[in-house]
Amino acid sequence: MRLQEEFAKEFREEYREKDHCSCKKACRYHGNCKECVAIHRAHQEHVPNCMRPIINKKIKILSELTEHTIANEIEAPRELLRKE
Repeated sequence: MRLQEEFAKEFREEYREKDHCSCKKACRYHGNCKECVAIHRAHQEHVPNCMRPIINKKIKILSELTEHTIANEIEAPRELLRKE
């Protein structure tokens, strides 16, 4: 717990004026994690873009159990991304 609190304190200080949002999607909630997560939780349709790499990494490991054949059944949606 102490390590977590230490991390949170350092994070708040470091990113007070910086963009900390890793999401690349064009979104009006960019950088506003509380509202973004609340909206995604309310809709319960999909997870925030910034959390997708974390979840995809875990799904990829599970997909190895079927030689990644699920990939043949998935078509990614086309999304609008932020300009860097």
